[in-house]
Amino acid sequence: MRPIYVETVIGAPIAEVWRVTQDPVEHRRWDVRFGRIDPLPGGPPARFRYATPVAPGVTIAGWGVHAGERDRPDGSRTSALRFGSDDPRSLIAAGAGYWRYLPGAEGVRFLTGYTYTPRWGPLGRAADLGFRPVFGWATAWSFDRLRLWLEHGVTPERARRNAARETAVRLLGVLAAGALAAGSGGPAATVALAVLGASLAALAVPPRPHTPAARRCRRRPPDRLAARAPEELEKL
Repeated sequence: MRPIYVETVIGAPIAEVWRVTQDPVEHRRWDVRFGRIDPLPGGPPARFRYATPVAPGVTIAGWGVHAGERDRPDGSRTSALRFGSDDPRSLIAAGAGYWRYLPGAEGVRFLTGYTYTPRWGPLGRAADLGFRPVFGWATAWSFDRLRLWLEHGVTPERARRNAARETAVRLLGVLAAGALAAGSGGPAATVALAVLGASLAALAVPPRPHTPAARRCRRRPPDRLAARAPEELEKL
């Protein structure tokens, strides 16, 4: 399976990016993949438990272990992590990944590479064909929410409300297009085409500046440094 890769550039000091990504309380505010992140006593290495709501009334718990940190002479930093879940309902059995912080003229190039082993045998591998892209999208959406927070002061909570409002407006537009087509007395095929066209238009319209969007993040390694993700994962 291809590792998940996400990258963004954040116009903020590297110390601030490090703080809000390494502090569990701040991390769970911007990262939609986690509902709770609770540090565990003891260590090193530092350990934590996490919980993620996946459906109404259904929460999947897991664990994480910080596998190491590295500060380089060029000012860049790397944080490695192992994670997994003992819950048999979790598709993710165990995985590993890292965050890399690369300071530059435009800000901090913040990127991640991670992968995991799905459980449930062949069924899990089939389910992961749909789950992995969604998980990658959630990572990218969260990275952009983090960028809006540090660059523009849009708190993660406000960014979530912005996204909810914008999604509702786009959905209303699709429903209105379907209602207008149905009200004109056209055949079902015409209504379906109207809904399809409105849906494609809703997806194509760029998000507002203060609404997080996964499309703003890079999803493929752009250079040799970023492309070392599989090598780094193998070392964890």
